[in-house]
Amino acid sequence: MSFFEKKIEFLKGVGPPRAAVLQKELAIFTFADLLQHYPFRYEDRSTIHLIKNINEEMPFAQVKAKVVQLDTVGDGPKKRLVAVVQDSTGVMELVWFRASIRFVEKALEYGKEYIFYGKPTLFNYTLNMAHPEFETLEEAENKVGVLQPVYNSTESLRNFGLDSKGIYKLIINLLDLALPHVTETLPRYLLQEHHLLAKADAVKNIHIPTSFEKLDQAKFRLKFEELFYVQWRILGQKTNRHQTIPGYVFKSLPLVNQFYKEQLPFDLTNAQKRVIREIYQDLTKGRQMNRLVQGDVGSGKTIVAFISMLMAVDNQTQACLMAPTEILADQHFVGLKPYAEALGLKIAKLTGSTKKKERESIHQALIDGEIHFLVGTHALLEDVVKFKTLGLCVIDEQHRFGVAQRAKLWAKNTNGIPPHILVMTATPIPRTLAMTLYGDLDVSVIDEMPAGRKPIKTVHRYDSSRLAVFGFIREEIRSGRQVYVVYPLIEENLKLDLKDLIDGYESLSRAFPEYQLSIVHGRMKSADKDFEMQRFIKKETQIMVATTVIEVGVNVPNASVMLIENAERFGLAQLHQLRGRVGRGADQSYCILMTNSKLSKDSRTRIDTMVRTNNGFEIADVDLKLRGPGDLMGTKQSGLMDLLITDLASDGEIVKLARESAEKILDTDSQLIQPQHECIKIQIASQNKNSSNWARIS
Repeated sequence: MSFFEKKIEFLKGVGPPRAAVLQKELAIFTFADLLQHYPFRYEDRSTIHLIKNINEEMPFAQVKAKVVQLDTVGDGPKKRLVAVVQDSTGVMELVWFRASIRFVEKALEYGKEYIFYGKPTLFNYTLNMAHPEFETLEEAENKVGVLQPVYNSTESLRNFGLDSKGIYKLIINLLDLALPHVTETLPRYLLQEHHLLAKADAVKNIHIPTSFEKLDQAKFRLKFEELFYVQWRILGQKTNRHQTIPGYVFKSLPLVNQFYKEQLPFDLTNAQKRVIREIYQDLTKGRQMNRLVQGDVGSGKTIVAFISMLMAVDNQTQACLMAPTEILADQHFVGLKPYAEALGLKIAKLTGSTKKKERESIHQALIDGEIHFLVGTHALLEDVVKFKTLGLCVIDEQHRFGVAQRAKLWAKNTNGIPPHILVMTATPIPRTLAMTLYGDLDVSVIDEMPAGRKPIKTVHRYDSSRLAVFGFIREEIRSGRQVYVVYPLIEENLKLDLKDLIDGYESLSRAFPEYQLSIVHGRMKSADKDFEMQRFIKKETQIMVATTVIEVGVNVPNASVMLIENAERFGLAQLHQLRGRVGRGADQSYCILMTNSKLSKDSRTRIDTMVRTNNGFEIADVDLKLRGPGDLMGTKQSGLMDLLITDLASDGEIVKLARESAEKILDTDSQLIQPQHECIKIQIASQNKNSSNWARIS
């Protein structure tokens, strides 16, 4: 067993009871886990205030004062320990509650001077601090530097004396023992090239920094190392796929050329042309394509997908397009069918609603090779669905499908050659996340909107302006336009002050008695949803009342207004997707964000961002900063979010540097044969195969 694998209970100051709570609350099982429980912030303890200068406006204050009174007050849940402390300028009260009392009683002596640190408040006109940290003057003098690390803790940990200061003491106990065992994990030339601290120095300075400069250097080193090994894993998978997984070779393009000359109803943007070229280059190399196409709502991803599917048919294979909802699958089918049929090609649709007899017919036609294009939902993944030769699979809104589901597509061919994979998303992914989460994919970006598209005008209105908003909606409908009204809930939730869909539908019916309304929500049967959507598409209804079920896949060019109720309750990505449901025709379109007057700081940032810009990538960057990568992409289950210190919202430059370094080594010495790369080989070998973070201490 290595030093770092030792169980945490054997560290001085821990023992079995504390070990159990550390395991439960922080998943700290070993010496390595504790050493990598990094501080989440640091407090500058260089200033000691006089009591007379302290006020409750201060976020934190530090005083040097003597304990002049120490009493236990009350009993049961209301029991508390109250200390009165004094310096040369005044007195203040300190108070501790519950289980903390017994630890403080043992540690605090009457008549002795201490350094106290906490949040000052006023209670009954008396200055006080609740649960302040404290240390003796001797402890303060022996500290290295004035930056005090602050560690995540919990109520249960504090009951065992393991608040931030208690955890810090354990880490100090561990550091002297551990540092001689910390080995270097990066080549010397990388340390020199990027001015990186040695690993042991970085570990020491992340916990006990001697200056802000040393702290910054330690953070940079540990983040670079962590991201280097994340990128090594991802890029290694990509290299391995390129070298070992074969793919159909597509070179013949007669149908593509015919489509360009005879059918393409508009000029492609330069961005679309560039992405099509990138896809074609992939398809000619004899290895499986795995390409992600990002493009904002309305940027023309579908036509790029269709041209790619034509390349497959041009080369005697079939193509499928898989969408996350029946509404979106229907839209793709209706949109692509005229193009396919004009070229003499057969296209079919397979969803959960497809009748049994038609389903059986489709299954047989696929095996016989009679169907060239298949559009559908998760129904495509069923084992019974087999192709004669599936050459390309397009997956729309790929984040809605899991890795295991995508892998099922590989089994659709019996000849051992997997289909090429093209995944598309209208959810713009910040570059930092794309490099980290989808680094094993080749990424194309359609960053140009078709000519003639007018930017959607977005405005923020409070509930008090509802009559004026309704007046504007009435004018748009009189001009022949249609309107979406989106609510966050289906039914009233008394705990949340939200307008619910049913109540909203009734209110709109009263406000617009002269117009017809459709209603769509997630609990409706598919047939009922389709019926209501068709009424709206056919202009039989003027107002579509819906939940976020219409976030993806509804294409009604005549709809010019998107009214979002309780917009403060939606995430930025959702708001941007919903806004993309309008602006699909030649007319000016509008997005109206309705909120109440009380907005949190984050809500106001989201609303202001939507009003300021239509750029999906700018919106995605703001969303990443607000929500963090795990929430944003649903990646907490992906394994790649096993990051100890990196913040993907702010560490984009380090991601880029680490990726470039990993790429260079993979290009020149992928087997790590050169002596200078021995440290990388040892580090990877030392990690558990189940670990997704190869930068961990081992």
